[in-house]
Amino acid sequence: MAVTQPKTSDMSVPASETAPRRVTVFGATGSVGMNTLDLIGRNRDAFEVQALTANTNAAELAKQAVAFNAKLAVVADEDAYGDLKSALNGTGIEVAAGRDAVIDAASLPVDWVMAAIVGAAGLAPTLAAVRQGATIALANKECLVSAGDMFMREISNHGATLLPVDSEHSAIYQVFEFDQADRVARIILTASGGPFRNHSRDEMEGMSPAEAVAHPNWDMGAKISVDSATMMNKGLELIEAFHLFPVEKSQIDILVHPQSVIHSMVEYVDGSTLAQLGTPDMRTPIAYAMAWPARMTCPSPKLSLEEIGTLSFEAPDPTRFPALRLAREALDAGGSAPTTLNAANEIGVKRFLAGEIGFLDICRIVEKTLENVPNTAINTLNDVYDADQAARELAQNTL
Repeated sequence: MAVTQPKTSDMSVPASETAPRRVTVFGATGSVGMNTLDLIGRNRDAFEVQALTANTNAAELAKQAVAFNAKLAVVADEDAYGDLKSALNGTGIEVAAGRDAVIDAASLPVDWVMAAIVGAAGLAPTLAAVRQGATIALANKECLVSAGDMFMREISNHGATLLPVDSEHSAIYQVFEFDQADRVARIILTASGGPFRNHSRDEMEGMSPAEAVAHPNWDMGAKISVDSATMMNKGLELIEAFHLFPVEKSQIDILVHPQSVIHSMVEYVDGSTLAQLGTPDMRTPIAYAMAWPARMTCPSPKLSLEEIGTLSFEAPDPTRFPALRLAREALDAGGSAPTTLNAANEIGVKRFLAGEIGFLDICRIVEKTLENVPNTAINTLNDVYDADQAARELAQNTL
């Protein structure tokens, strides 16, 4: 099992009191990327933007590149190159396009990288940044879900620092005593339960994409919101947690907490349970990763427990939300099973958002794909891609 240990750093005071950190933001036009840039904009003296990347949104990327005086702007969609080039003409900002260009941008020497490209497309660029020995703020689940063991080996081999940005893993990281890992009884991932927490299976059968993306607490992209609705996001986070923290699979539990105030907990053998609390604003875990090991001022609304009044908890229902069972089975199986789980889920969500299948069909596709794609060893990036492609092809033609 891979183990993450916190590394020491020269940054013992808030970033604004030190030399500017050189940063690259992957997925700059997405929700996490835009929140990251919002924080950078509030701390201009602390950060120097080297590169920004986006998938297809050349117009927004160009605005960001100018606003933050980036050295390089890269759009993954080669068809968007002309628009990006035209928008940045005369600014002196270098422009590039294509998947290889995104990976090249990841190879630039920087101090800190926000890895927020959604999906398996984020794996190669994030690995390239890891190999530069940078501090990686990880908001891409697939790096650990699809290639966890390999990814953690690369972190260790290249002296990189890995800081989780998901609110749940950030919460655990903040209260996990790595020097007493053997004294941890379990870690508890909290889940909002999503928009269908109280719906029956029959009711969920007819839910629309618009209803699925209407998360009650968090403002997220469509794919992540659907993952929350199926609770696959929590299944993926379960796999991530196994790679991030030195615990056994059986020591990772999931608890539904609708208010999204307690972001996760660590229980110790002496009966103490430590929790990180906060309002549901992604800028809080992003700010923690940006300033680590110090802390920085963040504009997130401050928590008022007296206004909230009541915090409630309940066990997740694996019958109504089979994604949790599927994720545990994939983690237990090891090898390429988590890669298959992730790829099939991406296809299932894409087909659901396109109106091709029903909401419950997402997990049906994932289960069928896991049953029919051979489980193979994952030793290289090509192994990940091969398993990912096999799963996508089968998932695309299932149901």
